[in-house]
Amino acid sequence: MIRNRGKGTQVLVNLLRPKTTVSAHCDLPCGVYDPAQARIEAESVKAIIEKYNANEDPAFRARAIVIKEQRSQLVKEHLWVLWTDYFKPPHFEKYPQLHTLFNEATKLAGAGGTKGALDTEAADKLLEKIEEISKIFWETKQG
Repeated sequence: MIRNRGKGTQVLVNLLRPKTTVSAHCDLPCGVYDPAQARIEAESVKAIIEKYNANEDPAFRARAIVIKEQRSQLVKEHLWVLWTDYFKPPHFEKYPQLHTLFNEATKLAGAGGTKGALDTEAADKLLEKIEEISKIFWETKQG
């Protein structure tokens, strides 16, 4: 809190006060959000699971698990950014299934899904959810 300590302080406050107020749909101008980021990481997770299952080397398998868990976390983070920063109330009104899709997708990328298991079926389901989100995302970019 700035306390008024004289004319100099008030001049400084006035200089620092924004002159223009802007608003944007997103944190940054549109174009920085893309569900492809989540999809690429999810594809990597699936490939890692397949490579893990095809390899018996314990050192390889240990590294694969660590990388798979990191990539699964990235999937969740990319989805959260879309969910919380890109999509706005009008989108959720037009596409009421969005909250459920994001919830299911992030859970599929989490401890009960690809992050915590070596299940290609979970990876496929995750990719399907991301594709559904992507279709809606691109529809919102048209309008």
